[in-house]
Amino acid sequence: MAGHIRLLAGPAYYQLLKAEPILKRSIPVLIILFIAYVAIVRAAGLFDEYQIRHTFARDETGLIAATVSAALARPENPIVAVGPATALRTAVAEAAPPSADPERRIVLLADAAGRVLASVPRAARFEGRSLIDIFGAAQPLTTFGTRAGVMELKLATGETAFAAVAHLDPKLGSVAVIETFEAVFADWRASLGSNVVMFTCMALILLVLTYAYFAQIERAAATDGLHRDTTARAETAFRRGRCGLWDWDLSQDRIFWASSMFEMLDWRSETGIIGFADMARLLHPDDIDIVALARRLRSGETDTVDTVVRMRRSDGQWLWFRIRAEVVERPETGARHLIGIATDVTEQRQIAERSATADLRLRDAIETISEAFVLWDADNRLVMCNSKYQQLHNLADAAVQPGTPYSDVMLSARQPVVHTPIPADGPPEDGSRTYEAQIEDGRWLQINERRTKDGGFVSVGTDITQLKRHEERLTDSERRLMGTVSDLRQSRQALERQAQELVEMAEKYAGEKARAEEANKIKSDFLANMSHELRTPLNAIIGFSDIMTQGVNGAFGPNKFVEYSRDIHESGTFLLRVINDILDMSRIEAGALALEPQEIRLDEIVEDSTRVLLPLAEDKRIAVETEIEPGITFTADHRAIKQILMNLLSNAVKFTPAGGRVAIKVRAVSGAITMSIQDTGIGIPRDEVRKLGRPFVQVANQFTKTHKGSGLGLAIARSLVELHGGAMKISSTVGVGTIVSLRLPKAPAVRRDRRAA
Repeated sequence: MAGHIRLLAGPAYYQLLKAEPILKRSIPVLIILFIAYVAIVRAAGLFDEYQIRHTFARDETGLIAATVSAALARPENPIVAVGPATALRTAVAEAAPPSADPERRIVLLADAAGRVLASVPRAARFEGRSLIDIFGAAQPLTTFGTRAGVMELKLATGETAFAAVAHLDPKLGSVAVIETFEAVFADWRASLGSNVVMFTCMALILLVLTYAYFAQIERAAATDGLHRDTTARAETAFRRGRCGLWDWDLSQDRIFWASSMFEMLDWRSETGIIGFADMARLLHPDDIDIVALARRLRSGETDTVDTVVRMRRSDGQWLWFRIRAEVVERPETGARHLIGIATDVTEQRQIAERSATADLRLRDAIETISEAFVLWDADNRLVMCNSKYQQLHNLADAAVQPGTPYSDVMLSARQPVVHTPIPADGPPEDGSRTYEAQIEDGRWLQINERRTKDGGFVSVGTDITQLKRHEERLTDSERRLMGTVSDLRQSRQALERQAQELVEMAEKYAGEKARAEEANKIKSDFLANMSHELRTPLNAIIGFSDIMTQGVNGAFGPNKFVEYSRDIHESGTFLLRVINDILDMSRIEAGALALEPQEIRLDEIVEDSTRVLLPLAEDKRIAVETEIEPGITFTADHRAIKQILMNLLSNAVKFTPAGGRVAIKVRAVSGAITMSIQDTGIGIPRDEVRKLGRPFVQVANQFTKTHKGSGLGLAIARSLVELHGGAMKISSTVGVGTIVSLRLPKAPAVRRDRRAA
């Protein structure tokens, strides 16, 4: 309702709310000003009326005095003939105006000496007294008469009055008219009293109304405070309870929401009211048809709503709400409103889903375990069991329905043939027991029963048939084992003798191993020494044959001698290379080779190696291709890397037929250098590839028989690569070619030989 009021009132309502404190403070001031204004206006009116009465009384007093004196002076009104009193009454009756009050004024008739002869109306206090005694000696009325006019004076009786005197014929005396203030202003004083009473009553009434107004304001403020507190409590309860109030005006399709609804959906609204279209967009179309619902509610087909729907937050997230509402008809307008509450049940839905999932998982877990499981409640009624329990006890589906009494289930179950309790290891738990039972088909079960916290109990039966059978076999084995113990004692002595013999054989093996290692060392030293001794004369032979071949000292006999010298030079050179390879291999095996790591440029080493072997390749029309990234540097022994490349390239050129191709590829990868030497040579059988890289090993075929070699090139190359911390891999296909791949670390931890140190 508050939202509807705010919507209809609009800006004027808020302007009134802003001006309300000022209006409350101005009301007492306005009331006081009103009272003062009424007092001033009424006082001015009374004062004017007083002046009017004063002037009218003065004029009337003079007029009556003149009129009466004129009437008494007429000849047809003889004072002497009828008497002064009668003559005066007649004259006053003739002279007084119709509206004049004869009782308000006193007319006196005095003789020539000024003594009062008669009065109308009769005033005994004035008759017989002289006018001077009545009016006082200081007044001019008795002397000047009409010329003195009307005077305001104080009579000898103490009364204040208007007085006028008119002289008649000197013989007749004079006429005096007296109009006391008390008689003149009697009505004015009565009016003044009534006005004062009325003003006082009005002021009191206004003050009472002012007090009642402020008391009402205080009560209204207290009511507003109570309303705010109640609203705040309700909003807090709604907010903490994750629910919100609904008021759907079905006639105007406007829906009022409590602020908690906007907070839950993260929407903003100044009025707390949303339209039907906005509501339709918030609801999930799969949960409710809001248009059809509105139609049924308007037609009266349904008066209540109790449903669970999804509503979309401002961030797109869907929340579940339980909406319960009832149609209420406003008696003053006849409008139908759907009023109710919406509760956020998202968390409950999630908990229910998780509980259902957990329950399903628990049931699946219980169903899949190999043990028989059954759960009973505190009233010994079946809660659940798995199929293993049903199978072991030969129970029908109807006998294991939840809620079936324990006695009924046991009556239908297969009864155990043997029942053997098992004592607990420690103090037994309350209501728990363990026993073994053998059922009719011969199977054994170990059944453990434990009490649950709600007073029920759970029973788990494990099939221990295999354990029982194994136990029987163990018992039988134990008997047989005892029979073999004596045999084992007898054989122990034989084993001890054999152990002694093995110790002696191990000592002999250690001695033979030491001698073999010593012999291998002597062999390596011998090869190193012999290689050194053979290289010295070979160098001389090679040198002199080279001089003779080139004719440094002139012609050397017939051409046949030159050919012999060339053969001697080539054979010596080949023998020197073989000796060098043997020497290098023996140094490697003996651990006498020391590497000298330094930063080298790989492209320069590749260029030098290919340049040395290029003449041999050109003689065989073999194309040598290099593919290397420029500027590759890494840390290694320069001579060793070059020897590796020379050995691999010479093998590739050697075993590649004429017209073939040899390719060198060098790449830098993360933390390492990779090199591959690929040729289109004769290839190597797959079962022979594993043998390559061993010292003095060659693959024997028709092609290798025509090429000389020691079989140490690949072995030396592999050993040098491994000394650098790298690896070498050979892959080959017969008739296609061979690929030798190397991988060397950029900064290797070079393994120095123990003897090089």
